[in-house]
Amino acid sequence: MSEAKDVALESPWSGGGSPFAIGSKKLGMWLFLLSDTLTFSALILAYTYSRVSNPDWPKPFPFSPAIIFSTIMTVVLLFSSFTMVMAVAAGHRGNRRAVVWNLIFTMLGGIAFIVLHMTEWMHLIAEGVRPWSNPWGSPQFGATFFGLTGMHMTHVAVGVVYLGIIAIGFGRGKFSAEDVEVSGLYWHFVDLVWMFIFPMVYLMSVKY
Repeated sequence: MSEAKDVALESPWSGGGSPFAIGSKKLGMWLFLLSDTLTFSALILAYTYSRVSNPDWPKPFPFSPAIIFSTIMTVVLLFSSFTMVMAVAAGHRGNRRAVVWNLIFTMLGGIAFIVLHMTEWMHLIAEGVRPWSNPWGSPQFGATFFGLTGMHMTHVAVGVVYLGIIAIGFGRGKFSAEDVEVSGLYWHFVDLVWMFIFPMVYLMSVKY
């Protein structure tokens, strides 16, 4: 009986706000990312099923400009993940200035990604691609392509706003290093999702 009491006393949680020995903000973000993983998984599965089940699935992405644009977008997101890591590290060191500047660079990467992606969208729309049709084959292509990439682009846009709020708040001393780290979890998740979308949607649909 006494051993059980000793284990209970040594528990890292004493009834406070961290029942799993992790900050409530970080736990909340992990739970959100788990639910968002299910959302993107459903969209990716829908895209994959539509592609496999339609023999006339189009391959509308020529090397130039589509693959070049999407590759640049990928590099931009990878670089933004690097600056996000630098921001988190600076936050733990208490370097407020470095945090703000690295968050700004990360936001600029997100904005550049959105601009490039919208350029690609406009190019496809100009060629006649719509959510309900396209000039090359299966009409499901437009719905799944715009649905999947649009959802991801929305997450990037939300992330840019989120990082802007964190940058302003941390610069004014209202947020802690934990807040920067939690925002980094979101940003890295968005980048990771793109690492699945890029090869599946673009590289596997190169127009020869």
